[in-house]
Amino acid sequence: MYEDIRSQARAAMSELLALADPGKGSLVVVGCSSSEIVGEQIGKNSVPDAAAAVIEGIMPLLEERGLYLAAQCCEHLNRALIIEREAAEKFGYEPVCVRPRPKAGGSFATAAYENMRDPVAVEHVRAAAGLDIGCTLIGMHLKEVAVPLRLGTKTIGKAPVIAARTRPKLIGGARAEYPETR
Repeated sequence: MYEDIRSQARAAMSELLALADPGKGSLVVVGCSSSEIVGEQIGKNSVPDAAAAVIEGIMPLLEERGLYLAAQCCEHLNRALIIEREAAEKFGYEPVCVRPRPKAGGSFATAAYENMRDPVAVEHVRAAAGLDIGCTLIGMHLKEVAVPLRLGTKTIGKAPVIAARTRPKLIGGARAEYPETR
């Protein structure tokens, strides 16, 4: 079961990175309900092994491309995010004092925290792309303007998967000309 989750997570992240093409050094936000992955209601059955399988599937892809993971915590931590201290410093995000746990922050954020070199929690980010596993509502952590992406990978375990990339705002009205944007 966990090998399937790992494989599905890797496939979804691979598709997201191919479609969104975030630049090196960008943040990619991931929200993940381990409860939804195993077919339970979000927030009702945190499963650390399922969350660890997702981390194992996605982290190598992010690291290969020089990208930072922003792992969204659950609502008990107000959807704070776990990121590398280096990323917090790079983007000017102020760390807050909390450490996620499976029942307060969620299994996914906990697994991310345990697999990062120097993790910190921050309250907000503006990520270039994102993956939402199990309807965790990552939109608040994406840059404007979010563009939905259709992935071939529709689920991880039993959790629905939604993805998005971002693009610069188009401003100026009818007379404006727009260069090709990402």
